[in-house]
Amino acid sequence: MTSLVDEINESFAGTLPDMLGIRATLAEQGEVHLEMPVRSTLMAPNGYLHAGSLVTLADTSCGVGCRSMLPQGAVGFTTIELKSNHLGTARDGTVVSVAKPVHAGRTTQVWDAVVTHRETGKTLAMFRCTQMILYPAPQK
Repeated sequence: MTSLVDEINESFAGTLPDMLGIRATLAEQGEVHLEMPVRSTLMAPNGYLHAGSLVTLADTSCGVGCRSMLPQGAVGFTTIELKSNHLGTARDGTVVSVAKPVHAGRTTQVWDAVVTHRETGKTLAMFRCTQMILYPAPQK
């Protein structure tokens, strides 16, 4: 029997999260944990983890969460706003994103994610995004 975590990881195949090495480790209603190994292809030219790598990890964790909490009749969602505050960076190890909903409405959801360095426990980024819930076009 396939677990929800396995289904999420399988859904990443051939997409940007897959290219970055992002994997789900926990997925339940109201909380999603994803991780990403730090490697040279994710670095900025200065030798530190690129901020965009952290944003992609955080946005993906929030997106997985949003998808799991879509209201009845919704067919999907899209990110309409995101913000990140970066407090640190990494050169090695694994970074982990934990996403939780702040608001799960019928037309929008707001999610927060905190990205930490697994080995040191240091908070690297705080992230918030707003998702617009998508519904089928009305039939004329």
